[in-house]
Amino acid sequence: MGLTCTALAVDAGNSKTDVALVAVDGNVLATARGGGFRPPVVGAGRAVDVLAPLVASVLAQAGAAAGPVGHLSAFLANADLPVEEARLTAEIAGRGWARTVTVRNDTFALLRAGLPDDGEPVGVAVVCGAGINCAGLGRDGATARFPALGRISGDWGGGSCLADEALWCAARAEDGRGAATELARALPAHFGLTSMRELIEALHLHDIPGHRRHELPPVLFAVAASGDRIARALVTRQAEEIALLAGVALERLGLLGEPTPVILGGGVLASRHPLLHDQLTQLLADRAPKAVPHVVTAPPVLGAALDTLDRAGAEARAYGRVRGFGGWGVGR
Repeated sequence: MGLTCTALAVDAGNSKTDVALVAVDGNVLATARGGGFRPPVVGAGRAVDVLAPLVASVLAQAGAAAGPVGHLSAFLANADLPVEEARLTAEIAGRGWARTVTVRNDTFALLRAGLPDDGEPVGVAVVCGAGINCAGLGRDGATARFPALGRISGDWGGGSCLADEALWCAARAEDGRGAATELARALPAHFGLTSMRELIEALHLHDIPGHRRHELPPVLFAVAASGDRIARALVTRQAEEIALLAGVALERLGLLGEPTPVILGGGVLASRHPLLHDQLTQLLADRAPKAVPHVVTAPPVLGAALDTLDRAGAEARAYGRVRGFGGWGVGR
C-alpha cells in the first residue's frame, strides 16, 4: 500500500457490520454500521451485498481524502472454514472496492485488537457472544483454529446456547421432569409472564420474537448469582468450555510454557459477570498457569483497522491514533 493510500477495515458479525476507512497515518476518516452478515442463510453474494452501502457511505464521507483504496481487511462471522474464506475473498474482490483483499474469521479481529502493536503477534482469543469460537497465533505464523459450527463440531456455549439451556432446565423444572430452579420463575417473569408454559407458547407462536432470546443470558447470570444450583451449573459449564478452548489452542501452538495473552471478548465475556469471570480465571490458572487473560471491550473493527496498518507498514504513532479514535462502533 502506498503512503497516500487508504484502507477499508471491515468487521461483520451475525447482528451488525462495521466498516471504517483508515489512512496509513492512523487517522480514521469515516465509519458506518449496518446489519448482520449471514452467508450460510442468504449465500455469499447477498451477504456481501450488506457491505456495499457501508463501503459507499465511508467513501462518500471521506470525499477526496479517500484517495485510492489499497487494501480491504475483512474479518467476518461465518467465515469458519478455509473454503468459506476463499469464496468470500473472491466475492469481495470482485466488487472492486480495493486493490487487494484479505478475509479471516472475526475471532482474529478480537485477537488483533487485544495484542500489542509491536513484536511478533502471538496469543489466543476466545469470543463468547451469540456463539463461541477460539483462534490463536503462534511463533513463525503458526495458527490454531476450530471449525466453530455448533454442536456438529463439538461446540457448547455462547449466548444462544445459554438461553436454550436455561429454557430447557426451566421447562423441565416446571413440568416435573427436572430439578427445581428459580429459572422457571425468572425467565417468564422477564417477559411479564407467570409460567414457563406461557413462555414456551409465546416463543413457539412468535408472540415473543425469537431474537429476544438474547435477553435471557443476563437473567441466567442473575439467578446463578443468587445461588441457584442449576443456573450456577450452566455458568460453570460455560467457564469450563472457554478455558478448555484457550488451553487446547495454547497447547497446539506450543505456548503453554511461556507467558501468552489470552484475549477474551464477545458480549458474554465483556459483561464480566463475576461468577463466570472468577471461575474462568481460576480454571485458566489451573490449566495454563502462564496464560495472561485480558478482557477486550473495544469493537472488533478496531482489530480490522490495526490489521490494515500492519499490512501498510505504518509508523508506531499511527497505531496510537487508531486506538485513540473515539467513534468506534458509532457509525456516522
